[in-house]
Amino acid sequence: MKIKSVLVTQPKPESDKSPYFELSKKFNLKIDFVPFFHMEGTSAKEFRQERINLPDYTGVIITSRHCIDHYFRLCQEMRFEVPETMKYFCTSEAIAYYIQKYILYRKRKVFHGQHNIHDLAPILKKHKEEKFLLPHSNVHNKEIDEVLDKEKINYTKALFYRAVPSDLSHIKTLGHDMLVFFSPADVKSLTKNFPKFRQRETLIAAFGSTTAKAVENAGFRLNIQAPTQEAPSMTMAIENHIRQGKNSKK
Repeated sequence: MKIKSVLVTQPKPESDKSPYFELSKKFNLKIDFVPFFHMEGTSAKEFRQERINLPDYTGVIITSRHCIDHYFRLCQEMRFEVPETMKYFCTSEAIAYYIQKYILYRKRKVFHGQHNIHDLAPILKKHKEEKFLLPHSNVHNKEIDEVLDKEKINYTKALFYRAVPSDLSHIKTLGHDMLVFFSPADVKSLTKNFPKFRQRETLIAAFGSTTAKAVENAGFRLNIQAPTQEAPSMTMAIENHIRQGKNSKK
């Protein structure tokens, strides 16, 4: 049986040019988008308990859009006026452009890698004089810490937000041929909202090594993983899987 339906655990793309829509047309797939978790910000009271003084830092390492939103939210709640001299180091260009929502984008203070922390590391090394703040969530990717520690970057981690499983009671059953996860929080939400779920013939795709590990630790079978050299994006990984004739359920 071929893959006919896919559940992507992310919000529906706003652009009609999303590769998911192209994938849907190319292979006649029914793709549904349902976020499995949402972010809740750390309160100013909680943040004060971390004993981190925001004015001490001259650079911020940004790993997601959530990171940007909650950094500026918490700065406002802490009544810290972010100085124009603050530098932002983002793991991708898309994240770097998103920061325009809060500041005037200038190349001399916004830097970015191509895809991940590995791309950003050489740039961070060129700015070792900076004292970096790394906002993170409760599902923080430890690989980021490993890279920063290896490069001897002067940084401090701070919990700015948490991933919380969403209420998915409106979904009666998970009848899709494939489930696509992007975070360990997605897997946690699955087990919380659907404690009786059994994988059986359902295919599971995971983006990122930590997500893949979470899938396997939860006792599920991982069928598709991205990014890889052949498939840097999840849509490419799914397409490759279908084209290789591995889309039959076993």
